[in-house]
Amino acid sequence: MSNTPTPNEIDLQQAAEGMVLAAALLDAHGGVLLPQDATLTAATLTSLRRRGIERCVVWAAAEPGEPAALARARAQQLARLERLFRHSAGSDGGAVLLAQLRAYREGPQP
Repeated sequence: MSNTPTPNEIDLQQAAEGMVLAAALLDAHGGVLLPQDATLTAATLTSLRRRGIERCVVWAAAEPGEPAALARARAQQLARLERLFRHSAGSDGGAVLLAQLRAYREGPQP
């Protein structure tokens, strides 16, 4: 079994809250609707369906018996937060928001 996650193209109707995009989701004009590694939420799925988006590419879901895959996914999400906050984490508000987002992303540990 490979340690590298694989992307899967699926119908948007199969997409579920919590899935992570393996590729940026573009509109008909090439504009980015959601960036790569964005986590799908109920609100984004509703908006995408309203826009007529039919397909998306998501990372293959980890099997429940693969704690290493889940740990890698968490690490990727936390690394993305660090990258997004690289310029504002030093400010008081940025540090507080980053800490809240880290706690949310880390979620309950198995």
